[in-house]
Amino acid sequence: MDNNEQGIVLTDEQKKKRRSRSIAIAVVLAALVLLFYLVTIVKLGPDIMNRAL
Repeated sequence: MDNNEQGIVLTDEQKKKRRSRSIAIAVVLAALVLLFYLVTIVKLGPDIMNRAL
């Protein structure tokens, strides 16, 4: 392989779009985690704290 080859070089606009897409995916993933956590807490109900240890 020639040392002058750099592979794919992204433009500044492409880098910004990639970053914003990554941030959007992270936000959606965090929202899903929070949603699953809240659904789990709601399904367990308020009596979860009154169980025998």
